[in-house]
Amino acid sequence: MEALKMSRREVLSGGAYMAIGAGLPLGAMAAAGGRDNPHSQSMEGQGGETMSKITVKDGTQIYYKDWGSGQPIVFHHGWPLSADDWDAQMLYFVEKGYRVVAHDRRGHGRSSQVSGGHDMDHYAADAAAVVEHLDLRNAIHIGHSTGGGEATHYVARFGKGRVAKLVLIDAVTPLVLKTPANPGGLPMEVFDGLRQGLAANRAQLYLDFASGPFYSFNRPGAKVSQGVIQNWWRQAMMGGAKAQYDGIKAFSETDFTEDLKSIDVPTLVMHGDDDQIVPIADSAPLAVKLLKKGTLKVYKGYPHGMATIHPDVINPDILAFIKS
Repeated sequence: MEALKMSRREVLSGGAYMAIGAGLPLGAMAAAGGRDNPHSQSMEGQGGETMSKITVKDGTQIYYKDWGSGQPIVFHHGWPLSADDWDAQMLYFVEKGYRVVAHDRRGHGRSSQVSGGHDMDHYAADAAAVVEHLDLRNAIHIGHSTGGGEATHYVARFGKGRVAKLVLIDAVTPLVLKTPANPGGLPMEVFDGLRQGLAANRAQLYLDFASGPFYSFNRPGAKVSQGVIQNWWRQAMMGGAKAQYDGIKAFSETDFTEDLKSIDVPTLVMHGDDDQIVPIADSAPLAVKLLKKGTLKVYKGYPHGMATIHPDVINPDILAFIKS
């Protein structure tokens, strides 16, 4: 196949990739201990903090963080990262009096590196299991990139009576793959090239990804943060190669059109207009048209990873939406 002849650098160029999330760690906080539930367990991690996991129906263990009290905010991270993607947001909102929860998607971060279930149906069901385990109600769900798709699928399928609002940040909704019905999407060759790069040398692929288009560090005059790059790479390499490989199909080929149409809670759609991973033209404006109560906010010059690069702007905007 011609796509498999593409070089890693060719695949990285031209806004070819999509998916994702990354977080800059701002400090260490202890995750809440496991609740009194036979399907949860706690383990002592570094520094004595408690690591919480639940076991879902197929035996997969899902790791989660649960900090603070108050109205819950549930965060859904992007491919191929972990709940650490949301450090800048979780610390901000827990200090504002909210209860903040984030989990590692199956096969990612500290969750089980299982062979199967790497699709949006399982992703949403795993998120629902965490929500039900913690009995979260009147929650705000926030998803970035692939996590935006996961959050959308969760709210549409499981959110009735539990969700107050939804926030989508540089999300893969409604569909990123080019099809006859979605002519503005990215061609399959892009994703075949991504799979090729992951299978050949994912460590180098991820380093190039974080160093370049994800944060627009490849733009002239960009202020490059080695800490942000290394943290992105650290999170990505924590996950399983099988889950990340299969996840490419999940984020690129899932059509969220019907999910978006069915959601009736207020939804804020946030997108950077310099997003080289999920180009804005075929994502946010289309998604907001499908939502019953959608609001679009575009950030001039901001990259795909804007929640990490510009938390001083993104976090207050989310807070204002929550309070509105």
